[in-house]
Amino acid sequence: MKNIKILSIAILAVLCFTACEEEETFTINSANAKVAKITSPSTDSSIVLDIANPMDVATTIVWNQAVYDVPTEINYTVQLANAGTDFATPVDAGTITKSFITWTNEVLNTVITDPAGLALVPFTASDVDLRIKAFVGDNSEVTFSDPITISITPYTTELPKIAVPGDHQGTWDPPTAPLLRAAAFGETEYEGYVWLDGEHKFVAPDAAGVIDSGAGPDYGDDGSFSGILIEENEVNCNAPVAGYYLIKADTDALTYTETLHEWAVIGSGTPLGWDEDTDLTYDPATQTWSIILDLTADEIKFRSNDSWDLNYGDTGTDGLLEEGGDNIVVPVAGNYTITLDFSNARAYTYSLSLN
Repeated sequence: MKNIKILSIAILAVLCFTACEEEETFTINSANAKVAKITSPSTDSSIVLDIANPMDVATTIVWNQAVYDVPTEINYTVQLANAGTDFATPVDAGTITKSFITWTNEVLNTVITDPAGLALVPFTASDVDLRIKAFVGDNSEVTFSDPITISITPYTTELPKIAVPGDHQGTWDPPTAPLLRAAAFGETEYEGYVWLDGEHKFVAPDAAGVIDSGAGPDYGDDGSFSGILIEENEVNCNAPVAGYYLIKADTDALTYTETLHEWAVIGSGTPLGWDEDTDLTYDPATQTWSIILDLTADEIKFRSNDSWDLNYGDTGTDGLLEEGGDNIVVPVAGNYTITLDFSNARAYTYSLSLN
């Protein structure tokens, strides 16, 4: 009998504890309760994110803590929204238990330019609403601070791009097609090297950055094959000879050029000196030009079609090629694998690997 009473008391205690655990919530209904209040920055502040110093602090958001009717640790989420949307689709930009949060230029830029979030336009000032969401746990009352509105100017390090789908792919596939890039954000003069073999066209991304058939605009020849692009009723461009082409396309001026190139190395460091090219061989698997060659401790450059009309050197000795750049110094004499890589538009590289 005694054991039954003890067991009954234990069960009752568990039930009571469970009921309390399920029903307990934290509210801010008491006279001393307060919602969070943003103290910095002030509304109408402007932030211009610094592309040159991505790891530097862009801003620190500071607020007075919320007060609940039960002393407990409070979680805070900073929420952002496009100005005037009444936080219909807020972006959670960080959760913390402290009363401030600090963002670097890079972190804040990533948050506000995400196409799935605020999708702010780079290098353009945009108004953003900001508020603090306070909560304790799943069963707590959620509260929000009064919002503030600030102006933020984001940046991008990605160059604008268009794709070149065509017969050279085997099966046309814009999402995996070679890319051309413009020199800077907002510019429309694209260039890049592509192995072409037959018909092709140019496909630009849509507003979300997606490149695919029917997503963004596409361009083809006007039918005269004189370097004129059109967007409607176009025909496919055509490379009459299979080979490695430097393509330049301007989607604003609606013009394009495609020039066939064969690449070589030349210079006092090569067996033939500055008087004659030593041809490189293109490898479609790696999309690079290369040769194994004995070099002396002297200088070389890369040029096309046995001419100085288009040549590349390395100004700054950083492995990046610049058109008409400085002669490339061979550090020591030896047998080298020389590789020329034009596969990344506007970021052309080379390597000299001592064998």
